[in-house]
Amino acid sequence: MSANSAEADGVRVMEPDLDVILRKAGRTKIRYRAALLADDGTRVTVRAPWAGAGVRDFGFVRFEPGDVFTEHYWRDRWYAVKEVRAGTGALKGWYCDVTRPAVRTGTELVVEDLDLDLWCPADGTDVRRLDEDEFAASGLPERDPAAAAHAVAALDALERLARGADGLRALL
Repeated sequence: MSANSAEADGVRVMEPDLDVILRKAGRTKIRYRAALLADDGTRVTVRAPWAGAGVRDFGFVRFEPGDVFTEHYWRDRWYAVKEVRAGTGALKGWYCDVTRPAVRTGTELVVEDLDLDLWCPADGTDVRRLDEDEFAASGLPERDPAAAAHAVAALDALERLARGADGLRALL
């Protein structure tokens, strides 16, 4: 039986919610409730509405109230992949965070953001590496070279997948 289910009268029952906690540099950056969709022991999948305040316009994509994020976190990979859909259901694309592997304890899913990100629009064009300057300024490469190497390798792997024939769908 997976870690996300309990057995009642022989029937598996899914836990309804998790608190997703995104930490950065030892501090909680954001915390929000998400519906637990699956947990197979390696990957945790949740769904949540846009948790930011108001609209966040990156120029190449807007996250706004009504958007829905289906988020995939791995316990053995250094990234998370978030499928982003408009309130209408139209796929906007995938936002990928480079993170340390996710840790789930009870109803909390904790992820440490390592600053590097990748955006892949729904049509697969204009794949963008993001925040490499923030990563360099974070001091992680000097403070924890092994973690920094994992982070860079994760971003490279995500970009290769995003530019591949099946795109990021190959992960999901």
